[in-house]
Amino acid sequence: MPTFDEILANFEFIDDWEERYRYIIELGKLMPALPEEAHSDANKVQGCASQVWLETHVERAEGAPVLNLRGDSDAHIVRGLVALLIALYSGREAGEILETDAAEIFDTLGLSEHLTPQRSNGVRAMVQRIQHDAKIALEEAA
Repeated sequence: MPTFDEILANFEFIDDWEERYRYIIELGKLMPALPEEAHSDANKVQGCASQVWLETHVERAEGAPVLNLRGDSDAHIVRGLVALLIALYSGREAGEILETDAAEIFDTLGLSEHLTPQRSNGVRAMVQRIQHDAKIALEEAA
């Protein structure tokens, strides 16, 4: 799975939006499979038209909580968007996650204007879920 910086660099080389969609779908295919037991109601993201699951594991790195994420979706393009968000947020400290504006990054990539309103709402729901998990991790660390 490429890093988020590698994904950004690859996006710069792809001008055609059909090709960008194919790249996002490919990111989803590269993402490790989520174990069947993780496809639970507790991991299901509410507010997505497709089924989306996000699993969060919190680790402590010198006292600061670090979130490690895994995810899945039943739709190819959405699975790719999950992979994009995991590349952006996973392995980062909770405070850093809360300071990272995914909407701004998606605007920079041009994704906001090329996603359907339903998919944009789903991405927002995924980001809210990740940030909620980060807030809880910070509260528990305090």
